[in-house]
Amino acid sequence: MERIALPPPSPRELPLALLELGCAGTFELVVGPPGGRGDPPTEPQLPLGVPPFAPPLVSELEQQLLGSPEWLPPHQHERAQRSWLRVPEPRNLFALDPTPPLGGLRAQRDPKSGSLRGFIEELLPNVGLSAKNSLSLRRPPGPPQESLWGSSTTCPFWPAGLDEPSLEQLRIHGDEEEDVDFDTDLLVTPPGLQRGVEFKASVGGRGGPLSLCSLLQTLDPFDLGGGSDDTEAGGEAPPEMGPPKAGGGGTPDTPPPLHRSGSVDELLHQEVVEPPPAPPPAPPEDQWAVAIDTSGPMEDFERLVPDPAFKWPFKPDPFQLWAVLCLERGHSLLAAAHTSAGKTAIAEYAIALAQRHMARSIYTSPIKALSNQKFRDFRGTFGSVGLLTGDVQLHPEASCLVMTTEILRSMLYNGSDVIRDLEWVIFDEVHYINDAERGVVWEEVLIMLPEHVKLVLLSATIPNAMEFAQWVGRTKRRCLRVLSTPRRPVPLQHFLYTGGGARSREQLFLLLDAHGTLSTQGYYAAVEAKKQQSSKSGPNFGAKNPTMAPSTPGQERGMWLALLGLLRERELLPVVAFTFSRSRCDEHAAAIGPMDLLSPAEKLRSRLFFQRCIARLRGPDRRLPQVVAIGELLQRGVGVHHGGVLPLLKEVVEMLFSQGLVKVLFATETFAMGLNMPARTVVFDSIRKHDGNNFRDLLPGEYIQMSGRAGRRGLDAMGTVILLCRSAVPDLPDLHRMLLGRPTRLQSQFRLTYPMILNLLRAQELRVQDLLRRSYAEFPLRREQEAQARRVAELQGALSAQPEVDPGSDIGRYHEAVGALRRDRKELMRRLADSVSGLRVLGPGRVLVVSTRRHRNAVGVILQVTPSPSGRTFTTLVLTEKPPEGGGEPPDPPDAPLPEELLLTRLFLPDGPCGHAVEQLQAEDIGGGHDQDPEGEPRNAAAGAAAPPAAQGQASLGRRAAGAAPPGGGGSPLPLLDPIPLLRDPQSLEAAARIRELSAQLGTFQCVHRPRFQQEYEQFGMRRALQEQLEQLRFQLSDQSLLLLPEYHQRLAVLRALGYVSAGGAVALGGRVAAALSTQELLVTELLLGNALAPLSPEGERQPLVVPRERGGAAAARPPPHQRCTGEVGFSGVQCVSMVSMGINGVNGVNGYQWCQAVQHLVAVAQRLGRLQQECGLSTSAEDLEQELSFGFMEVVFEWARGVPFASIPRPPGVQEGSVVRCMQRLEELCRELRHAARMVGEPALGAKMEAASTLLRRDIVFAASLYTQ
Repeated sequence: MERIALPPPSPRELPLALLELGCAGTFELVVGPPGGRGDPPTEPQLPLGVPPFAPPLVSELEQQLLGSPEWLPPHQHERAQRSWLRVPEPRNLFALDPTPPLGGLRAQRDPKSGSLRGFIEELLPNVGLSAKNSLSLRRPPGPPQESLWGSSTTCPFWPAGLDEPSLEQLRIHGDEEEDVDFDTDLLVTPPGLQRGVEFKASVGGRGGPLSLCSLLQTLDPFDLGGGSDDTEAGGEAPPEMGPPKAGGGGTPDTPPPLHRSGSVDELLHQEVVEPPPAPPPAPPEDQWAVAIDTSGPMEDFERLVPDPAFKWPFKPDPFQLWAVLCLERGHSLLAAAHTSAGKTAIAEYAIALAQRHMARSIYTSPIKALSNQKFRDFRGTFGSVGLLTGDVQLHPEASCLVMTTEILRSMLYNGSDVIRDLEWVIFDEVHYINDAERGVVWEEVLIMLPEHVKLVLLSATIPNAMEFAQWVGRTKRRCLRVLSTPRRPVPLQHFLYTGGGARSREQLFLLLDAHGTLSTQGYYAAVEAKKQQSSKSGPNFGAKNPTMAPSTPGQERGMWLALLGLLRERELLPVVAFTFSRSRCDEHAAAIGPMDLLSPAEKLRSRLFFQRCIARLRGPDRRLPQVVAIGELLQRGVGVHHGGVLPLLKEVVEMLFSQGLVKVLFATETFAMGLNMPARTVVFDSIRKHDGNNFRDLLPGEYIQMSGRAGRRGLDAMGTVILLCRSAVPDLPDLHRMLLGRPTRLQSQFRLTYPMILNLLRAQELRVQDLLRRSYAEFPLRREQEAQARRVAELQGALSAQPEVDPGSDIGRYHEAVGALRRDRKELMRRLADSVSGLRVLGPGRVLVVSTRRHRNAVGVILQVTPSPSGRTFTTLVLTEKPPEGGGEPPDPPDAPLPEELLLTRLFLPDGPCGHAVEQLQAEDIGGGHDQDPEGEPRNAAAGAAAPPAAQGQASLGRRAAGAAPPGGGGSPLPLLDPIPLLRDPQSLEAAARIRELSAQLGTFQCVHRPRFQQEYEQFGMRRALQEQLEQLRFQLSDQSLLLLPEYHQRLAVLRALGYVSAGGAVALGGRVAAALSTQELLVTELLLGNALAPLSPEGERQPLVVPRERGGAAAARPPPHQRCTGEVGFSGVQCVSMVSMGINGVNGVNGYQWCQAVQHLVAVAQRLGRLQQECGLSTSAEDLEQELSFGFMEVVFEWARGVPFASIPRPPGVQEGSVVRCMQRLEELCRELRHAARMVGEPALGAKMEAASTLLRRDIVFAASLYTQ
């Protein structure tokens, strides 16, 4: 049935109403809801609100700009027309946040009935943690402004592989801890105040020293009541839970019955704290690194990885597929392969995998140029990529960050919160760990990375890849997968080129084919061709000199033109010519000037690209001689790449080379270090280089690294490597060692630095010894640590089974005397054998007393003396017992010597017929020598002979042993040779004196007369041997066996003497400043704290200068000759000199006296630091630190800071533009570090001046932005 709405009964009940709008007489009919009862609801205001009106504009401005505190400027508020004074509220200072409780109560219940037994107080984990006091990842993040770089006051995260100290370990006193007497050692007067508060000890209080151990005992869990599991039915109850006492009234001692749980849910919801699971057993040594066979194809890759995180435009090799499988399974890996083998593809997959997991990855490179290049490549592939270098910070919020290894080390030490989200760290060119200066950075980073971070290590071919992976795996407690491939994607052929002009340009001889076979036929053909060429070019008379290298520019030019013409005809361009000299790179590029290698279209592209790149430079910078010269070379397809080239021009050359617009590139070795710039051909100008100390041949690893640039994957079927024979053809053994030799092994370059020590001392939980123990240098000694620990347990068990013997007993003291006598006698005979007199007295024919394990005081005669690296070896005929008839060796005599045997007054005498043996003895095996030759046997008669006749020799030795003359005559004991007249050195005299003293003491021991002397002596000797083995193993497992531990104590003594570290191990203000610096830490810190930089003032009205120059000053103001710039300059010294020299006033006030005063102050500080380090035991002397200082760039940097164009700056002779730019870039980096240090020590004015000095340096071509970041 439908419901019908009936009309209202009367017109008065209609839901209608009239509403007057405004004042114009307009009305509106308002209709209420249909079927409603009563009048429509009245509205208190207009439906559209109050009619609009415009308030006065002046009132609005006053209200917004003058009446609101948020509009007022934060500074200079006194200029405002109205201000609000803050009402002081001293009580607000007492309103502190409540301290979080460090402990809590846990209910203890019966596991069967659920009844409450009591409560146990226990420590709560992760309470009160912060970045200032904790190394845990569970600590809250730090301030947002410190999330990227961290802070010098922030603790690093706990490194993987380090076991966190337990409560028992914390109770043990460290080297730097001390007991504190809270009654007498506490200060009553604050530092800096005249008086303080005197605290009186409470009456009856107990004083005395309170150690850390006693404090930590208060943290032990203690019971607040309740029973234990031992108290069951039928057992004895504890006194506090026992029945009420008999005859006692009132409340019994037992607590009232507690409420029992009535449901299973209540019982299940009670808090049950389970013990933490035991850590997994450590895998055996061979499982810290697992080698994966990548020689064969990988099957079922699509099934194992159905949805890869990244797909390449090419078909990956099995080597890369295995790496992808390891990354998908979360395994860290080490990929060691040839150059251009595709290791970058592994890094790309790790980056893509981190993005899929919503985590972050870090790609580290050894050089800044490689970081810039990888930033451009990865940004085009993944998008979310950032770059962090010393002076550039781009997209720090990206999921992938590209940086140098030094930047990552700084982030780890400063506790950057970026480490929290980190999943993968990719180390490119990890073989840089062999670098003497920077190799320690890789070891520090690998040790300091937290546990959740996984590693991808990319390296060139190294022979000890498994050993290195074993160290990384053991250090990080993570099994590494090792992948290597001996196959190159593009095989190489190696040639010798002996051509010297157009007639001989075809002289290209195969030396090593693609299969690795050395062609001796090609080598000797090259030798013959070189001889013929030298004979034709030489004169018709006089001596020929075929080894003479081309010395004239015309010969050099003819050789290069012939070679490049040959390569152009055979379509072997582009070519990289490695030349190990910057000047020769420029000379070779200029020598082939007439050759044009580009087409008109390529010339246009090259010219437009070059002009677009240098358009960002100022006009004078575009006209620099180097810019003009390289621009002209690039127009002909020739490029130059070395450290003396401006950074911007090097990037232009790299980009044009990658585009195929540079056909010939003359480069130094740095071009091959990581830059992905392959060519079709590689030419070596020479196989010898200067390594900073002397000239040497190329190492196999260096040759593989540079020759690997030949052969472009996907473009060339074969790569070509050519060795120029500018002089004579290199020797075949040298070529074989360079081409087919094993690459250089990875070796530890770990060394202690002051920033490393200070950064580790900031975190009290970390110890420098732990870092030393886990370094690659200690790995060969620590790899058997688990086996040594098991051996210690076995020795302890064996030692406990031995009977206890007092070392102070008569037998113990006799054993010690025997050992000391034997050691001193061996030392004396060793010195005698090594001396000049030993050649005469220990020659063939000399009768000896032999004391070894097999021969005890046996008589022997020297037959022959042979020199060896370990010392002289004496071939000796020794008198023995007659061998048994059944064969074999006679048993060794018991090791229980009597005094007469030790004094050599009783010699060995056979019981029956005697025998003989020829032994190879060392000097330690000789107990003494006869002072005369044997009767009737000249000393030279036995020289070289095998042995004297058996009957005569044995009879003669037997008579000497018995101390009797031949039959029918008298005899006397064997007189011994006294070595003291032959040795006059103090050590020998001291050893002889100890021997005489110990020999006199042997007759005072009564234990030798006991019937069981031999058994007691052997038992004590066995126990003593076990103790010595145990002590040796414990020493090897302790910190005292660390190789660098003495140097650590010496450097720590230097820091304490300077006040950077307190006696208790706390890092002071000076230590925090030194830890934040990257060069010359002690010298710069002393200058800063010594107020040497405070007098800095601006030049006139300009900002502060970096380096002053002398204008018309005295001649004495110039640097000494040994400190003037002559080429490459030590930039660390330049930076320090520059910063000290900023304390001089502007150019108008500079004179020679002020300049010399600043330099003398710097040298005085360096000498003081050198003397201090030498006094503490370090090898660094004052002369060494003074030699590191160089003043050649002061005028250059001074003119640059004044605003002089780069082209107008007078450079020192022999210094190229790239060296000047690198110097000023490092100086600007030090200015930024000093700005941070000045703010740290509370010198904002000095920090502002350092920032202004940095601004003066950062301009124009010196700090032009990288092309890779645009």
